[in-house]
Amino acid sequence: MMAMRIMAIILAFGLATACNSSGPQNTQPATVYGSAIAVSSGDKQIGASGAALDEPVVVQVNDAQGTATPGAAVVMEGPPGVRFAPVTRLTDSSGQFTTVVSLGGQAGRYQLAAVTQDRGGKRFSAKFDEIALGYQSMLGRQLNNQYCDRCHNPESTAVRVSNFDNLSAKPHAFSEGDVLNKFTDADLTAIISQGGPALGRSAEMPPWGYTLSKADMQALVAYIRAVSDPPYRTKGVVYAQVH
Repeated sequence: MMAMRIMAIILAFGLATACNSSGPQNTQPATVYGSAIAVSSGDKQIGASGAALDEPVVVQVNDAQGTATPGAAVVMEGPPGVRFAPVTRLTDSSGQFTTVVSLGGQAGRYQLAAVTQDRGGKRFSAKFDEIALGYQSMLGRQLNNQYCDRCHNPESTAVRVSNFDNLSAKPHAFSEGDVLNKFTDADLTAIISQGGPALGRSAEMPPWGYTLSKADMQALVAYIRAVSDPPYRTKGVVYAQVH
């Protein structure tokens, strides 16, 4: 349950949450109320399980006319194990609320929400996902950054120039679940190990079987499955719906 030190804002705001909290809380009551809330930045991040995400999450509260609303209360919600710093606070002069999110210790996709409400008590929420990687998929992420990202990511950075535009057959981003979820783990391992021709694909995809170990290729497949959008679902397995 919410810590006692933020009870004042909850009583004024009329919200409760089961999320863990850390960091200082703003216990001043809300002075205004919004009619909409949206995530401005920080959603769809990928980080290590049990660790803070690289970028803070920023949400904005607006009124019915779409104008930013300073002084509106925001409460963060998420499954057990997720920590927010802070978990609740009034929006700043620009109508925004900023928090640092630490994901739970279990690898997987976490659905979080930022919640505000209007004067009548109606709740408005902005739901968003963050992804926590376990040991194997974190290794896959490192291998992706070292060997794969230069071709599979069209965006260049200060430390990596993308080769995407130089390829006639455009590589799929590892998050493209609409395409990659159709491949079995064995298919993905084969194309990593033997190159594109292993599955009748472009020879511009080189073989990495002499560079990467079997464990490395398994880690890459685990990473591809972890970041898939839409999420990858193993056939024949029943998944519980978390409400």
